[in-house]
Amino acid sequence: MANEFYALLGRMRYITRWGLMRNSFSENIQEHSHQVAVLAHALALIRRDILQLPGPSPERCAVAGLYHDASEILTGDMPTPIKYYNPAMKDAYKQVEQIANRHLLDLLPLPLQAAYAPYLLEDDGSVAPIVKAADKLAAYIKCIEEQKAGNAEFESAAKQTMASMQDMALPELNWFIAECLPAFSRNLDELHIL
Repeated sequence: MANEFYALLGRMRYITRWGLMRNSFSENIQEHSHQVAVLAHALALIRRDILQLPGPSPERCAVAGLYHDASEILTGDMPTPIKYYNPAMKDAYKQVEQIANRHLLDLLPLPLQAAYAPYLLEDDGSVAPIVKAADKLAAYIKCIEEQKAGNAEFESAAKQTMASMQDMALPELNWFIAECLPAFSRNLDELHIL
């Protein structure tokens, strides 16, 4: 049973997101986790280097982003409307996530468990808001991409996700929304790749 952690992580590509939505293209939690890691790293860098505010290490935020949905290897991706239907459902799901993450932690060699614990158990209070913001930002980018493909199914999800990001009131997230997010609506010819 020990040392199976990495083999299970490889199965992230089989867990599809947005299960209740008609998708123009599918997205799995491995792709999503990579994007959240990139965005969390960017948000932490923006906070530190552009806004010159104190905050957690960008590298720590990136690693936390990689593992933020690791529990879904065991639980699957529960649709947001169900996960947050009411406080009891939300609390119950949080408990299931914790149990799954503790199980994943137990599948690591004992000398590595302490290094992975902060990421799997999400116990770093300074990192969590940035990873949550990156997670919302990734969801919003998915909405943009679906809408660009002509999929109106994601219109209300885009509005709800933007409202949720604005409610976070994180200066680094607001900066990214104003300065970087518009480029996600452009096509390849409009992006200056050469």
